Amino acid sequence: MALADLDATLCDHFHCERKAASSALALVRYYPHDAVMVAALARLAHEETRHMLQVSTRIERRGLVLARDRGDTYAAALRREVRTGEPARQLDMLLVSGLIEARSAERLALLAHALAASDPSLSGFYRTLAAAELRHRDLFLRLAQPLAPPAAFDRRLSALSALEGDIVARLPLEARIH
Repeated sequence: MALADLDATLCDHFHCERKAASSALALVRYYPHDAVMVAALARLAHEETRHMLQVSTRIERRGLVLARDRGDTYAAALRREVRTGEPARQLDMLLVSGLIEARSAERLALLAHALAASDPSLSGFYRTLAAAELRHRDLFLRLAQPLAPPAAFDRRLSALSALEGDIVARLPLEARIH
């Protein structure tokens, strides 16, 4: 589906990168007292913004006009699972961000593989971004680990992962990253 309308996929990808940068900065806004997290997420937001600009360049090269963001049903549904009250809220926000990055890595790697023969340049670009998304996933999980005992961390990550799988299974097939 994504390959059938690669233009729409690229435009959706632009918005995903923008939202990833915004989400990282939102966590900085919510938890400014956590200096380690602030520094790490500020760097991540910078990298996501750089990715957004790289996708924008690809969009421009194709002569496309970027449309408004249609929203992200997947991410919105996953974020509705975030609990209230601290530190549960911070833990969940970091875990949800990690899951979104993991799903992005999966999708970008699939695109890279599918484009290898027809568009090696775009394939390489997506392969590089897929690796970055995996690093981002790992960062979010590392930031979340101190917020709960290991068993509670594992239970919550497993629960959110199961919910994420259910959300993905219900999504319509569209030319999108999420």
